[in-house]
Amino acid sequence: MSSSEPTKYLLSEDRIPTSWYNLAADLPVPPAPVLHPGTGQPIGPADLAPLFPMEIIRQEVSTERHIPIPEEVLNVYRMWRPTPLFRARRLAAALELPPEVRLFYKYEGTSPAGSHKPNTAVAQAYYAKQEGVTRLATETGAGQWGSALAMSCALFGLELKVYMVKISYEHKPYRRALMETWGAECVPSPSSDTNAGRAIRERDPESTGSLGIAISEAVEDAATREDTKYSLGSVLNHVLMHQTVIGQEAVSQMELADAWPNVIVGCVGGGSNFAGLTFPFVKEKLGGRDVRIVAVEPAACPTLTRGVYAYDFGDTAQLTPLVKMHTLGHTFVPAGIHAGGLRYHGAAPLVSLLLDQGMIEATAVSQRPAFAAATLFARSEGILPAPEAAHAIHVAVDEALRAKEAGEGRTILFGLSGHGHFDLAAYDRYHAGQLEDYEHPQDAIDAALAGLPSVAV
Repeated sequence: MSSSEPTKYLLSEDRIPTSWYNLAADLPVPPAPVLHPGTGQPIGPADLAPLFPMEIIRQEVSTERHIPIPEEVLNVYRMWRPTPLFRARRLAAALELPPEVRLFYKYEGTSPAGSHKPNTAVAQAYYAKQEGVTRLATETGAGQWGSALAMSCALFGLELKVYMVKISYEHKPYRRALMETWGAECVPSPSSDTNAGRAIRERDPESTGSLGIAISEAVEDAATREDTKYSLGSVLNHVLMHQTVIGQEAVSQMELADAWPNVIVGCVGGGSNFAGLTFPFVKEKLGGRDVRIVAVEPAACPTLTRGVYAYDFGDTAQLTPLVKMHTLGHTFVPAGIHAGGLRYHGAAPLVSLLLDQGMIEATAVSQRPAFAAATLFARSEGILPAPEAAHAIHVAVDEALRAKEAGEGRTILFGLSGHGHFDLAAYDRYHAGQLEDYEHPQDAIDAALAGLPSVAV
């Protein structure tokens, strides 16, 4: 490699996007309406007002193509944005790739919280503060979202209550410590602090928790307090839109690299990181530019690959509105194999719609191959990947090796959603040979899907 060839492509602070991109403005098929959980009718702003600040509600239903980013939010973004785009030259050398097979990754681990999640956490905390809210309630699974919102609430002077999935609370004490350092109160979910949590604990005292359960607790918390609003880290349209700063920067950085991706790969749990990277490229695809876009999920929670596209609740206690999405059923509880992310029963409605329309592909990856790819990446590129992003790395590596074998040129872009410094216990188990590959049993999926609500639209 010549010393004159760039390894990273950087943008100056004046190149931070000044607006969020709203894919809903360009979709050829409109998203299905969000329905009231009691009446089954499309919801209005008044139905969401107990949970969200009004500006968040406006953004959730907006069909404007661009939503301006407030200067106060941009001032916080400048702490770490724009994030770097890397040419994965050392990984390519480890794979013995020919020059015409190029690997790039967009790295979001440079944020203070170590992941992409602050891109929306900062915005949501800002809008809550603007509306006079003094406290937020939320859930977190692997802990990335809770950490990001705790940081954001500290920056804007808000209180925060985090319901953390119990298995993660037990496996990741340093995530909890990080949240508490930023001033948040963090409790394991299911907890004894809410009716939803107490009901789950009564039915299953040994419950390891799920994001669906934790969402029920956070929604109940917000709905029963005048000073509190609910904040969500993935799935909903406004969250995905806030994340599009990632992809907008990546489009500009790929231009700096004089490259256009043939394939883009991103990991999917709820869909926020995947959407943030890919939606600006979906816009280009809708405009006629050719690109394959691959969503990668864990085989232990195969929402896109084995779920159904249907209306479902976002939470276990059926407190949330009904959204049409790929789902494993709101009663789905993931296996407690390790406290990894990407363990939500549903996928974002906009991501689900793209899959339904054939605009993107989806595949599922087992844990050990994902960690093998992450280890190879760490030993070549030096960055320890978050386990979530490891799924995307595995598929990107496979794409590169297939191109090499076929003698084809290919440019591959993948999302590195954050670092794995808080996930060393999982890496330790992998290196000790204790991490198992797990595919969720079909009968358990069928049982959860049997509880889907009956909706006529």
